[in-house]
Amino acid sequence: MTRVGIKQVAALAGVSPATVSRTLAGKPVDPAMRARVEDAVRATGYRPNLAARRLRSRDSGTIGLIVADIRNPFFTAVSRAVEDAAFERGLRVILCNTDENPAKEQMYLRLMEEERVTGTIFAPTREGAEKMTRSRFSFPLVLIDRAAPMSLHDAVLLDNAGACAELVRHLHQRGYRRIAGFFGAASTTGRERREGYEQTMRALGLEPAARFLEHGAGVAEAAVGQLLAESQRPEALIASNGVMLLDMVRAIRRAGLRVPEEIGLAGFDNEPWTEIVGEGITVIEQPVEEIGRNAVAMLLERGLHPEGAAKRLALQARCVVRGSTPGP
Repeated sequence: MTRVGIKQVAALAGVSPATVSRTLAGKPVDPAMRARVEDAVRATGYRPNLAARRLRSRDSGTIGLIVADIRNPFFTAVSRAVEDAAFERGLRVILCNTDENPAKEQMYLRLMEEERVTGTIFAPTREGAEKMTRSRFSFPLVLIDRAAPMSLHDAVLLDNAGACAELVRHLHQRGYRRIAGFFGAASTTGRERREGYEQTMRALGLEPAARFLEHGAGVAEAAVGQLLAESQRPEALIASNGVMLLDMVRAIRRAGLRVPEEIGLAGFDNEPWTEIVGEGITVIEQPVEEIGRNAVAMLLERGLHPEGAAKRLALQARCVVRGSTPGP
């Protein structure tokens, strides 16, 4: 089967190949010519060579999205919001998952260079976030969820310390005093949430019991199970992300304990399952739709105006109180 070329489309439409290229790129073209080109494209079944177009132009019509863990419901939801916002603007999305691995994230950043993306939305590891204080790229970059204080790049973030502090205050108001927190070791998000937890615990006159956990399947379940086996177990647990929260539920059930009768439970990410476990689990609901859409808008804005200081947009979460935290 012979591939239809741009010259054949141009000949059928009675225009130059350059006019066909401008029409397909969405650039200003006389309406009558545009109609003839579109009719010719349909008649010939012409499909543009996108790889060749990327070689000629920086504007590939594609954005990159590099997330830390696609299993994490937060990143799943943000990915959907980014894809929706990109689709509305006629953009495609290349999705990459790093598994909190700095080597993988560097590989995917190189891939974005090779693909000549219009820009990239990136949730870095803690190590990757620190590199963002000095790393520059040939495309606009917007950080989501995680960012270093002095990053060169725009960022859409959550007030992580404030959100975790709100969980601690809620538990304290309900009468819990021995509150243990589990936090991801690989991300700045985990560090910020731990800081909010520890500062608030101390301010309330309570002794922090925080643990950092490495990324990996079942790690949180094993760590929580070990804690629950100790002679003086905590009265309530806090999980700093949705994957960890689900592991906590498994560990609590494996230990033969009941929520909330024997232990309180709270965490991050308002996933559908958190509403139907027992009397429901108290969670911090993150504004995932806002994060995704703002990240796309900020990325395109930076592409139009590459100069200027990096911008940081800090969004607020809300605490959804359910039956897992009635008080000890």
